[in-house]
Amino acid sequence: MARQEFKFVGRNVHRVDGIEKVRAEALPGVAAVLTAADIGGLDPYYNGRPVIAIKKVRYVGEPVAAVAAEDQETAEEALSLINVQYDELPAAVGLDAALAKGAPLIHENLKDNICGHEHVEKGDIEQGFAESDEIFEDHFTFPMVYHYAMEPHSVIADFDDEGIAVWSSAQHPFQVRGDIAKLFGLHPTKVRMVIPFLGGGFGSKSYTKFEPLVVALARKARRPVRICNSVTESMLTVRRHGARVRLKTGVKGDGTLMAREAEIYLDTGGYADNGPAVAIRAATRVLGPYKIPHIKTDAYAVYTNSGSAGSFRAIGAPQTIFACESQMDIIAARLGIDPAELRLKNFLKKGEELRPKLRGMDANLASSMKKLVSASQWKRRSKKKGAAIGLGCGATNAGATPISVAMVRLQPDGTLAVFAGSTEMGQGVRTVLSQIIADELSLPLEAIHIGGADTKVTPYDASTGSSRSTTLMGTAVLKAARDLKSQLLKIGAEAFRAKPGQISLADGAMICGEMRLTFKEAMRQRFGGAGGELIGNGDVGPEITGTLPVFWEIGMGSAELDVDEETGAVTIKRYVSVADVGKAIHPEGCVGQEEGAAMMGIGHTLFEQMVYEPGG
Repeated sequence: MARQEFKFVGRNVHRVDGIEKVRAEALPGVAAVLTAADIGGLDPYYNGRPVIAIKKVRYVGEPVAAVAAEDQETAEEALSLINVQYDELPAAVGLDAALAKGAPLIHENLKDNICGHEHVEKGDIEQGFAESDEIFEDHFTFPMVYHYAMEPHSVIADFDDEGIAVWSSAQHPFQVRGDIAKLFGLHPTKVRMVIPFLGGGFGSKSYTKFEPLVVALARKARRPVRICNSVTESMLTVRRHGARVRLKTGVKGDGTLMAREAEIYLDTGGYADNGPAVAIRAATRVLGPYKIPHIKTDAYAVYTNSGSAGSFRAIGAPQTIFACESQMDIIAARLGIDPAELRLKNFLKKGEELRPKLRGMDANLASSMKKLVSASQWKRRSKKKGAAIGLGCGATNAGATPISVAMVRLQPDGTLAVFAGSTEMGQGVRTVLSQIIADELSLPLEAIHIGGADTKVTPYDASTGSSRSTTLMGTAVLKAARDLKSQLLKIGAEAFRAKPGQISLADGAMICGEMRLTFKEAMRQRFGGAGGELIGNGDVGPEITGTLPVFWEIGMGSAELDVDEETGAVTIKRYVSVADVGKAIHPEGCVGQEEGAAMMGIGHTLFEQMVYEPGG
């Protein structure tokens, strides 16, 4: 396949009055030039976003025209021949501008720039403040940041009379399949999504990004088309929500939390993506893992003239937990209470409610905090000038959309093929699923083969994200393995003239007393020399997982610093992370996840920020 190249054309913010593309289309080596004029007859929107800009450019980098050509040089030349006529429009760059009275509407069909709103209330907030001895009101901001996976977004699409085939670095293949099918008026079975190793994700490859654009370009070219973003283009494709948080918290003189009122604004950019979902999570996560009898929170996702924000490691959590934990330190300082003791005093206990209608707390928060205090040597922290140590904690409601289905196939040679829709992006899900199966069936790991997600052959999985794969897909795979195991034991019972309960599994074989039958031999005995396969199925759904979240994800950390008060230079002497992971199926992988997450958080804090200037 010839390499295809894609470039963004557009400035912020303009009405598109016309696009002249005749010269570009006539250039030798150009297979197709796509603009909004080429998508007539389609439902051109997914999640409120057009396949390609229609009449208006809402942010820097929104695609206005796309070229498929035989090589990069030809594509670049064709792009230079496209003439776009713009009419400049007023812009709302950033939360302040988008929320201001009379602000330009990002989407003219709406009454304001609010993309989504979540309200949470418990108790009586006014009573809570009236019963408080001290009231703290603080304002916090959190910058936009980019995921910066080393591997950018990449998509290949083919469109023919049989349907659509897409190879994509997508975390949610079945969701993307659904969006593409709706856009192009096809049944989902006519859309095939194939997901190889997709490189780093961190949420940046969640939901549908520019797959529909590549499909539309392939549809016009009548040839397979590949788009691989540059880093700059990936930065314009997705980012983390910047945020503004107002916290008002009432406490007793001894530090007991009585009331919390929160107002959260999240910069979701030009299009919604999952902005409303981020607002929902933020409204919960701003409460911290604390027992607060009176709460009132409002979280808003806000449209602005900037690139769309999306998922990024615990949506809505870093923005709000940063605010919550910073204020806890402010409270501790004013009341003269040790920050660790203030948290220990207010932690939820097992079974207690963080938010109405959600699962009660299922972790021992006090135990984790005590481990953090010990490991960080909190009690022996330095008092010298410029030395500092801080700690923080958070609880996130993990395990989104509890629906996963898996299938395992025992092959004639005794090896196992696993079909699971979870996508591998370095988090180690294939290893973990293999371990679960190996333990249940007593198979060596090398006999277990897990391929990538392929919607034509792998069963449905809602998504890969929100720390759900080990818990949910892992359970589905375990059930599939148990289904297969019961079939094997029936074969063994016939061969050994024994009851299934008298048979054990070891090293890919069934054992009954002194008798041994390998899985390969069992397959031959069951199907004959021609071979065959045994199939095990497993699934997980809401009726199994019960009240959401599936589990509470607990994280705590402590950073010890030296700060040069003349230059502002920060030296991190030590960072300690404590995570309650439950049963660690792959401990080394858990450590890697913790280390990577800590490094990413340090980067956000000290070095990284995306800035949109007025006028683009």
